[in-house]
Amino acid sequence: MKETPSVAIIILNWNGYAHTSACLKSLQAAKMEDVEVILVDNASEDGAVAKLKSEFPQHTYLQNEQNLGFTGGNNVGIKHALEREIPYIMLLNNDTEVVPGFLGHLLHELKSHARLAAVQPLMYYLHDKHKVWNAGGKFNPWTGGSTSITQKKNHSLPYPTDWITGCCILVRSEVIREVGLLNDHYFAYFEDVDWSLRMRERGHGLAVAPAAVIYHEAGASSKAKKKGKEGVLSPKVHYLNTRNQLFQLRNHVDFPHRLVAWPVQLVKLGLFGVYFLVRRRREKFRALLKGLRDGLKLECKS
Repeated sequence: MKETPSVAIIILNWNGYAHTSACLKSLQAAKMEDVEVILVDNASEDGAVAKLKSEFPQHTYLQNEQNLGFTGGNNVGIKHALEREIPYIMLLNNDTEVVPGFLGHLLHELKSHARLAAVQPLMYYLHDKHKVWNAGGKFNPWTGGSTSITQKKNHSLPYPTDWITGCCILVRSEVIREVGLLNDHYFAYFEDVDWSLRMRERGHGLAVAPAAVIYHEAGASSKAKKKGKEGVLSPKVHYLNTRNQLFQLRNHVDFPHRLVAWPVQLVKLGLFGVYFLVRRRREKFRALLKGLRDGLKLECKS
């Protein structure tokens, strides 16, 4: 068994060899010490794991027998890191590339503030490196909505955020033991908001450290190869977004906010339904209806 490092970086792969290889190369170029990279494969069918093991034999590889989604796949890696008693755990999307020194800035922020549960870097688009993809997140209990901040602040000082995207989040292991793993009922989408809000509900803080920078190719796993009659995003993505938005309302919106948030979100989803019907996107309309049904009926507590 390897000597226990300070940080575990968990990368989830699902039929994404090209993205994952580029991500691992950027981590290699960052020349980080005291780090274990854990690659979790979600039952890929493109032969990615064999090629990655050949290129990067120094990393840890965990193979799932089926696609467990973003939540289940990452939870496999998180459990491994917790069993190894690694004190800091990072989730990092495979369609990202990092800037040298990014991890040091994140660790410095966590180590400097005992009440911080997790931190994130400033994230730019991979193919437009001057455009901000994510600079933190806002959660509005009156609407039940969670949105990404896409404007860079005019300073480089760390600042608080309501939630942190699962694209890149560095978390204290002790906090994960306290609040639990990613909520596996979500599978994908909104699970990062849920995790963040659970941390905040326990009295912990979250922050953005803008001196830390990464680049992200947004939506690499959710977009169709070619735009078809159903559009760019797959019906399954709309199903998960619909269902998990309702999970978010059920899990994190209480009285009196729910009196406003539920009507707001149901009207919003209804307008999506009208749009899908007008555009004759029947699969997406059916996915929306299924998401509404399951979002109201299925178990969603962590």
